[in-house]
Amino acid sequence: MSFNNFLKELDPMLYKQYTMEKFKEGHTGKNFVVEEPKFEFAKPVFKKKLDLPKASEVPIAREYLEKRKLNPEKFYFADKFKQWTNTQKVTFDTIGRDESRIIIPMYDTDSNLIGFQGRALGPNPVKYITVMLSDEAPKLYGLDQVDSSEPIYIVEGPFDSTFIKNAVAMCGSDVDIGTFNWSDYIYVFDNEPRNREIVNRISKTINRGEKVIIWPTSIQQKDINDMVLAGLNVMDVLKSNTYSGLEAKIKFNNWKKI
Repeated sequence: MSFNNFLKELDPMLYKQYTMEKFKEGHTGKNFVVEEPKFEFAKPVFKKKLDLPKASEVPIAREYLEKRKLNPEKFYFADKFKQWTNTQKVTFDTIGRDESRIIIPMYDTDSNLIGFQGRALGPNPVKYITVMLSDEAPKLYGLDQVDSSEPIYIVEGPFDSTFIKNAVAMCGSDVDIGTFNWSDYIYVFDNEPRNREIVNRISKTINRGEKVIIWPTSIQQKDINDMVLAGLNVMDVLKSNTYSGLEAKIKFNNWKKI
C-alpha cells in the first residue's frame, strides 16, 4: 500500500490537509505522486558484557589478588583463556596448552567494553596479554571512572592504578594521551632507574614539557603495588614528587642509574 492510500485510510482529514499543502507548493497534475517519506532508524548499540565469573568467586584468583591487596570484585576469571578469548574476538590460531588467567576489563568513557587483559596467575614469560575488541579504541584501563576535572595519573599497569585516586593505566606504549584533551595529567612510571626503556620514556616525557613522577631515591620498591605492600602511602608520595621542566630534569638525572 502506498503512503497516500495508507494516510487516506488512517485519517481522511489529515490526508486532505496533506494533499492541500502539496497543492499549495505547486505539486499539481493528474499523475501527481507524493514523495513518500524515508524513515531512517539508528542501529541499536548493545553494551557488551563479560560472561565470566568474578575473580572474587574463584578461590585461586581471589587469593592471588587479595594477597596483593587488590580488590577481586574489579576483575574476572577465565579458566581457559585462549578458548574464551576466541569467543570474543578470534585471536589465537590454536588453543592448545591453554591456561587460566585473571581478566582485566577495559571500558571507554561510556562504559562500553573495548578490550581486556589476561594476567597470568603463576610464573609466565608473558604476564599480560592484551586483546582489543576495537582497533580504534585507546589501550587504556580506567577510562570509565576517570574525572577529567581533577589531575589524572597515568600509570603503567591496571593493578597499580587501582591504588591511586583518579588514575588510568597504559595497556600499550602507543597511546596518544593528547587526543583526550585532559587539562592536567601526570605520568607515573615504574621505579626502575636501571631499566633503559623506562629511563628513555621518562626522558621523552620531560622533554615534551609534561608532568612526571620522579621517585625519591629512598624508595626501593619498583612499582606501586609493591609500595603498598610495604606500607607506603602512595598518594602522599605522588603529590610530593611531581615535577616538570628544569626541576624534573634535575631530579631525573639524580634518580637514573644508567
